[in-house]
Amino acid sequence: MTAISLKPNQGIPTALMWMLAVMAGISVANLYYCQPLLNMIRGDMGLTEFQVNLVPVFTQVGYALGLLLIIPLGDMYNRRTTVLMSFCALVVSLLSISLAANAWVLLGASFMTGFCSVTPQVFMPFASLYSRPEEKERKVGVILTGLLIGILGSRVVSGYVGHLFGWRMMYVIASVLIALSALAMFKWFPNVEPTYKGRFLSLMASIRRLAVERPRSLLYSIRAAFAFGSFLGLWGCLAFRMKEAPYFEGSDVVGLLGLCGMAGALTASNVGKYVAKYGPDRINAFGLCLQLFAWGLFAVWDDSYVGLVLGILIIDVGMQCIQLSNQSATMKLCPEASARMNTIYMVTYFIGGSFGTFLAGTLWSLQGWNGTVAAGLLMIAGSIASIVVYKILRKLRRG
Repeated sequence: MTAISLKPNQGIPTALMWMLAVMAGISVANLYYCQPLLNMIRGDMGLTEFQVNLVPVFTQVGYALGLLLIIPLGDMYNRRTTVLMSFCALVVSLLSISLAANAWVLLGASFMTGFCSVTPQVFMPFASLYSRPEEKERKVGVILTGLLIGILGSRVVSGYVGHLFGWRMMYVIASVLIALSALAMFKWFPNVEPTYKGRFLSLMASIRRLAVERPRSLLYSIRAAFAFGSFLGLWGCLAFRMKEAPYFEGSDVVGLLGLCGMAGALTASNVGKYVAKYGPDRINAFGLCLQLFAWGLFAVWDDSYVGLVLGILIIDVGMQCIQLSNQSATMKLCPEASARMNTIYMVTYFIGGSFGTFLAGTLWSLQGWNGTVAAGLLMIAGSIASIVVYKILRKLRRG
């Protein structure tokens, strides 16, 4: 495969799409390596459960800020340059985590890792812009498949690497993977012309204008953000639950549970055709129902591997439906500004994820697993409430 020249809506080679899917998975995995390792990090560095829970929170906050400041540059500058610079910074931040001697270095490097791990959200607008019109949902779904496998597979890999070699080795391996991705990006990713002419400040102002002019983007973003917070709340506290009765398990088993969620991720490329057929609202509603059912299982069947595995499968499929339906719909609202539309969506999305992680961790420290379940249900309730509020405001405007 060699670098090629592309034009909007003319199609993207399959080999390039799968390369981007692999790099999306490798990039986003950096956000989630820590989750099965939290108990190991806590013990090694002498942190409390609340303090170590700040590691994923700082990572997700960094990711949200990176989405706000880096992703819009995809419309303004060459995407290839933007990704390469992010990859170089990632190598440094990941190595810094592996060498961290205190909580401040750990949290600062985690923040920078999140900030620079936004490249999958450069790839998705790229796929949406350059794919043929009839292939857009499917092509975005291919990258989303890689992204979700990276999210879930990262827990499997980090759980076993941590169990065998210690948690620090995982971040050394991650830095090597990012360095290899940078080499692949340099060699094969095409140079594409930016779609926005202007200054950075006006670019950022245009994001606000796009959100105001297309209020449905806010609906799609907010309802997905609450659902994502519910999803991450589970994974943020699962390691704490697994160390208790009746499980008494370590990072390797927590990581293994990530394999269950990967079955949901593998549906990504297929969900796109259902979004096109039934519309984002119905697919989103279906995803929310699945998440509610999953949390019901976690509430009444949390002392059994059967209940945990079934709940993880269901919540991941539900999250997949919610993610693809809302993200693809947001970018289609203004195709010529797909990177900025994706910024609106993903910044909101990861603010919701950060809040859900923090809420679940806080309620865990107060009420244990029951608090985590309460946090998950509260986030789903927030998603449903955002839909109701949007419909009420829409009726008031019309009235």
